[in-house]
Amino acid sequence: MRKEILVIDGNKAIRFLLQTIFRKYYKVVAVPDGISAMEYLRRSSKPHLIIASPELNDMGDWKLIRHLSLSPLYNEIPLIVISSQNEYLLRANIMKYNVAECFSKPFDPLKLIGAADAILLGNRMHKV
Repeated sequence: MRKEILVIDGNKAIRFLLQTIFRKYYKVVAVPDGISAMEYLRRSSKPHLIIASPELNDMGDWKLIRHLSLSPLYNEIPLIVISSQNEYLLRANIMKYNVAECFSKPFDPLKLIGAADAILLGNRMHKV
């Protein structure tokens, strides 16, 4: 059975890109907002990895990431954040919410694949 990645990003092009680069080896589910993500998590089994933007139109910045990292139901799922926020704000929040990896937009897809593979294949600890 293939491992599952949940992608949460308001940008359709980013969702399509992430589905395209990961679908060969992983099951990829992509949703456009936090409400859709929470609905998917509620009705499905837990994904092995979540790749999310902290800036979602239906939620305040970092609200979904905060919820996932503090929830006893979801805090064991590794998080990779892809953000357009400035580096200082980004670094402060990833430490605060124990994010496994962080990428700034625009990001290098090959580095993102490497980070996801390392997490999913157990080549490194899930959280830093």
